[in-house]
Amino acid sequence: MAPSWLCDKSASPRCYRLGLWGLVTVGLLGLCYLLYHGDRLWPSVVPKLRTPPSPWAAPRLPPPRALPTPAPCVANASVRDVSGFDKLPGHVQDFMRYQHCRSFPALLSVPGKCGGPEGSPGIFLLLAIKSAPVNYERREAIRKTWGQERAFEGAFIRRLFLVGVAPSARDAKKLNRLLRLEQREHGDVLQWDFRDTFFNLTLKQVLFHAWLEERCPGVRFVFNGDDDIFVNTDNVVRFAMTTQGAREQHLMVGQLFVNHRPVRLQRSKYFVPTQLLASERYPPYCGGGGMLMSGFTARVISRESRNVELFPIDDVYLGMCLEKAGLLPASHAGIRTVGVGVPANADPFDPCYYRELLLVHRFVPYEMAVMWQAIHEPRLLCGKRVSIF
Repeated sequence: MAPSWLCDKSASPRCYRLGLWGLVTVGLLGLCYLLYHGDRLWPSVVPKLRTPPSPWAAPRLPPPRALPTPAPCVANASVRDVSGFDKLPGHVQDFMRYQHCRSFPALLSVPGKCGGPEGSPGIFLLLAIKSAPVNYERREAIRKTWGQERAFEGAFIRRLFLVGVAPSARDAKKLNRLLRLEQREHGDVLQWDFRDTFFNLTLKQVLFHAWLEERCPGVRFVFNGDDDIFVNTDNVVRFAMTTQGAREQHLMVGQLFVNHRPVRLQRSKYFVPTQLLASERYPPYCGGGGMLMSGFTARVISRESRNVELFPIDDVYLGMCLEKAGLLPASHAGIRTVGVGVPANADPFDPCYYRELLLVHRFVPYEMAVMWQAIHEPRLLCGKRVSIF
């Protein structure tokens, strides 16, 4: 029977039929609405019924927190009053104007490379390679050879390239796009917004050590070097394993330079005027081509660098930081930053030499590929093995 609000008792049968059809129509419309909008009414239920989540799916993380962008650093105009400033080369003048600048925004970063404070103790060796934006071929060769991210004899190896921005604005636009592509594929680029020049290599080191202290404080060992070297990473790991006790102790080994004097010749790449350093002696330091340090020493450098004025020669600057901490670098016979040093009648590209060494400076990309394959050739026959540990 139709409800009383549709037909009264004296109404005709036609009225009752109309009432019933009205109820049916309203019911069908309501059902269609529910079917069409069901996923909007119950969004937390419907997807679970359709596709159960995989137990291996990555958790949904909150969006990254935007970090404040450092204010542009202003040139120090007072350096014009320094005696002899006007006679110095332009690049030295620029360094002195901006010597106080240490804070630059990161353009590319990899905050999860080491797993942060919790995960970084599981990283045995971090390869921190100084590279210029234009050196794409070198980075690719390193990725495929000695810089592979892998586990070797139970030791986890990770890789980072440290770069700034190309000095030419025209080149910088193209090369920044290239670096973004590399980052998307490999996730191994740390780039800051400063001009990537020889005199700014120290700035690159300071920014890296600050990043390391925040993002990778527990790493056991850091190998720091240029992108034109050949590294027998297997030997680096084996040597570091023999010094396991150095994990929480000071260790820096490389090609040691003691009692070296600043270069006062203006036309030299390494020219340092007395306005930047009055002393006629550098502190002991390891050649910047490549050196191995413990995580402890890397943290010491980060701490001491806050109170050591920037100096244009990066490897000397690291020696200054160690000196301030009362520490000394050490020599390692297997690290050759000025050539392999073979006898005059010997082949300097003989893989038997490189099988015994940790590092040799000055390699082009194709040489890296050839030598990496050669020292891992199972049929490589060499004479008496020389211990480098």
